[in-house]
Amino acid sequence: MIKVGLVSLGCAKNLIDSEIMIGHLHAAGMEMTANEQEADVLIVNTCSFIDMAKRESIGTVQDAVDARGEDQQRKKQKIIVAGCLSQRFSKELPGLMPEVDAFIGLDQITQVAPIIERLLGRVRPEEEDPENLVTRQPRYIPDYDTPRFRLTPKHSAYVKIAEGCNHTCSFCIIPKIRGRHRSRTQESVVKEVEQLVASGVKEINLISQDLTYFGMDKWTEARPNPRSPVDSTRGESLATLLRALNAIPGDFWIRLLYTHPAHWSDELIQTIAECPKVARYVDIPLQHISDRMLTIMQRETSGDYIRQLIAKMRAGIPGLAIRTTFIVGFPGETKEDFEELLQFIKETKFERAGVFRYSSEEGTKAYKLDGRVHHKTTESRWNKSMRELQLIAEEFNASQVQRTMRVLVEKPGVARTEMDAPEIDGTVFVDQSLPVGEFAEVTIGDWRGYDLVAAR
Repeated sequence: MIKVGLVSLGCAKNLIDSEIMIGHLHAAGMEMTANEQEADVLIVNTCSFIDMAKRESIGTVQDAVDARGEDQQRKKQKIIVAGCLSQRFSKELPGLMPEVDAFIGLDQITQVAPIIERLLGRVRPEEEDPENLVTRQPRYIPDYDTPRFRLTPKHSAYVKIAEGCNHTCSFCIIPKIRGRHRSRTQESVVKEVEQLVASGVKEINLISQDLTYFGMDKWTEARPNPRSPVDSTRGESLATLLRALNAIPGDFWIRLLYTHPAHWSDELIQTIAECPKVARYVDIPLQHISDRMLTIMQRETSGDYIRQLIAKMRAGIPGLAIRTTFIVGFPGETKEDFEELLQFIKETKFERAGVFRYSSEEGTKAYKLDGRVHHKTTESRWNKSMRELQLIAEEFNASQVQRTMRVLVEKPGVARTEMDAPEIDGTVFVDQSLPVGEFAEVTIGDWRGYDLVAAR
């Protein structure tokens, strides 16, 4: 039996790709192994969103190549590089990593089993280049019946409702890696969630590059521009999807991970408010508040629009926790731009937030922009904004003491509220006796940094 090892790097969207590959390998009768030494084939599913992720991916591949060269038992092992690094640098990588046996992209994740069989069935001459199977413009999207082996805990699952992105943010390479936005059908997503809930899943995490654009690429009238709001009168949308998922029988949360501010609408706000299974948690990366910076970043929003949207969201969805992210040190960011952002952070008091230092990525529009910010200035701005966010988080957590909350027990003694996404946000320390994978009611007795402590 063919044994396959897989290293999955990067975000939850990449994790689903890994789960789909494993599902197809199982269907083909292959065995997964956590012991890389005994694997006939090692797949590294890479990330290359920012420079740090790129370095981690390259380092992981190189470690695998070095281990094969040093270990007699692994001499015949085949190495496949999959994911965003392959997709982004498909032309360059075969020459830079000649020791790799094959590079595959998004369109090949369902074909991984026959690719492996072919690689193992032949001896590759040393002078021969690696197989480069990456298609330049990926078109693949999963379906409800796509073979998949979940790598998340039994009670929590990610569901990818769309792939790709139509936005042209000047700092982002994702559209060039993942292609144009392409939504699944609402029926397909509903069927998958029904299956997951029937299997005992208590938390459905909806993910894509842009949840709020779901269905809009299928509208039959004039194609919506990047600023179009969610509007279910024109066809399937995130609003219609949420109402359909909310109607599925069972006790579970629906969580929204990544929404673009340009597509929000009064209808979407009302939908979330009227759907009790949708967690009072929204991930909405804003990136900045300065009109200058939003224009340079090509975010299709303005500072006033963002302020008004946040106010409407909080007024329309009682108890909402908003998660966002910002970028500091972007080319052209002045002291005044940063001070406006810092003041916005202080005033808005986001329940969950983080800050990225700008990463200059080859292939993006921002890569060629003038006005680079000195790295020490970027670091100073990052430290100032993160200190402010930490103070806000501590103030918010202190306000939660004495509140009774519903939590999902993640592992013995550790749970999450609906305000906390898996592996991103804080946790709640609870009684060790509470059953894992089930909901529980707890009263908050204390807090520690970003985490809460339930009263005994």
